[in-house]
Formats: sequence, structure tokens, C-alpha cells
Amino acid sequence: MPYLTAPEDLATLLGGQPSYRADQLRHWLYQTPVLDLDEMTNLPASLRAGLAPLWPFTVEEQQEADGGRTIKWLFRAPDGAAIEAVLMGYPSRVTLCISSQVGCAMGCTFCATGQFGFERHLSAGEIIAQVAYAKAHLRDHPMPGSPQRLGNVVFMGMGEPLANYGPVREAIRRMVDVMDMSARSITVSTVGFLPGMLKLADEPWPVTLALSLHAADDDLRQRLVPLNRRYPIDDLIDAAAAFQRTKGRRVTIEWTLMQGVNDTPDQARALASIAAELRAHVNVIALNPTPLSAERPPTKQRVDEFVSRVVAAGANVTLRDTRGQGIDAACGQLRARKEAKPG
Repeated sequence: MPYLTAPEDLATLLGGQPSYRADQLRHWLYQTPVLDLDEMTNLPASLRAGLAPLWPFTVEEQQEADGGRTIKWLFRAPDGAAIEAVLMGYPSRVTLCISSQVGCAMGCTFCATGQFGFERHLSAGEIIAQVAYAKAHLRDHPMPGSPQRLGNVVFMGMGEPLANYGPVREAIRRMVDVMDMSARSITVSTVGFLPGMLKLADEPWPVTLALSLHAADDDLRQRLVPLNRRYPIDDLIDAAAAFQRTKGRRVTIEWTLMQGVNDTPDQARALASIAAELRAHVNVIALNPTPLSAERPPTKQRVDEFVSRVVAAGANVTLRDTRGQGIDAACGQLRARKEAKPG
């Protein structure tokens, strides 16, 4: 499985082949990823056969929604681990949401992934293979009304990326240094894993940090995000401010809106105050409900009122589309449905 080998070590997979064969293989894996080894036309057939299989997972299910502009994959690793990724097409860009862990230990009450608990970390190769697979699929199957290339990658799928720091760091390195992606097009989302936030600030790449806040006071946040007991909001604000100073990059605050929970006027005003302190941009999205959670999304009117209050209080806000409502697009949903089936 070539993606499980570091790009600098690909020659070890090729036996006594000339050194340029490793460069050719690196091209097909990272520069122009392909869905099948037979598409690597400048490599001898005997060499391609020895590399099989190409991917460290199989595609167990593919779902499409939004007129083909949202694609959800459920990948299955040889050990049975489920890996989810979502490709989303917009008029000016295509964004891929990738997973960094199988399951999640953070226990956020409204998240399907957290409701299954933690199984294991993904390796750097398993993370980067999600990106390569999406790039190859997009080239062969363009999304209607969207560019034919992958523009943005967000670590917002299954898992807490900063709790799997080494493999996530290596995956970012490969994306930037080997795939020639812009670090500014990569977003790392965290529910507030403070040690990882501090480490990420020291890395050389100007990635975007997204803080999944979801509540503006410690009492409510501890109910929604148990990790807040270890790393309360004031500490997260300090770490996010340090990241912004070091990188010169505006931090994003992610806010999943839940009916009667965090959609109140008080939460809107407190969120705006935090955003102003950090000079952060706020992304608001209505909850994509999961079968194992009692939380539900607010009405459209309630969503609009919340956003208006945050804007009126002086914050910059984007109301994000809830993509893929006709499929299991929220992180962990497809796995939850598949594994809830009897037998």
C-alpha cells in the first residue's frame, strides 16, 4: 500500500528499480493521483502488479446529494476501521472534509462520531490517501458547476486532529511539500485540545485554525464538550490569540446551532464578544442531527435571528449551508447508520 510509505521512502517498494521509478511513482501518488494502478502508464505492468493494492482502504459506500455537489465516502480499512470523508463543490472551490481518527474520545454530545467512542488513530498515510482519492475522483468525475480541482482541505471529519498530532502534522507536510497545496487552503479544526493548539502555532505552515466552540460560557460548554473541563474557554481564547499573533492568520470560530441550547440571545452576545476579542470570523451552521442525539436544529427563523444578533454585536459571521441533508453527510452519520443495522 504505497500511501502508507513516506514519499521519500518509496524506493523501498521498488526493489532494484532505477531511482527515477520512485519519482514516477511519487508523481502518480501525489501530483496526479489515480484511482487504479493501471493508470500509472509509464510504470511497467510487472512493477504495478507488485504494488497492489494502491489504497489503504476499500470504498464501502458512496452517497451523493445536492445535485452531485456533495459526495460522502465510507472507506473501510483492512482491520475493519471505518473512515469517512466528504467532498463538497461550490461555484468557486471544492472542499474536502477528512477524518483523522476512527471514532473520537472527545465525547461531544451532539456528534455521531463521539457517540461511538474512540477506536484508533489514523496514520499519516491513511489521512493523505483520503486527499489523494478525492483528487483522483474529482479529475475523473467533475462536480457540476464547480472547479475540477481540489481547492481546500479541512480536518473536520471523524476525530480530534490535534489529539493525533504526529500523523496529522505529517499529512499536512505531504500536502504542502509533496502535493504542492497551499497551507492557507488547509484548515485544522479542534474542539479545544490545548496542547495541540500550542504545537500547531510553532509549525512552519500558515494553516487556518478553526476552534469549534459551540458555547460561550463554561457551564454550557462543559455539557456539550466535556474536554472543556480540562481546557476552559479563557485558556482556549489565550491559545487562539497566540496562534493568530504567531501566524498572522485569522482564527475561525465554529458554532453548531442547536435548538434551545446555544441559539439564545445571551449566547449570541457572548459569542460576538469572544469573536471581537480574537478578531475571529464566525462560521455558524445549523445542526445536522444524528440518530443518537436528542439535539435538533433550530428553525430557519431562529437561525436567522441568532446570526443577526451576532452581526449586530459587531462580529463577522458566515452562515454555512447544511450540506448533504438527504444523505449521512455529518461526520460519523454514515458509519452510525451502517453499524446500527442488524446482522
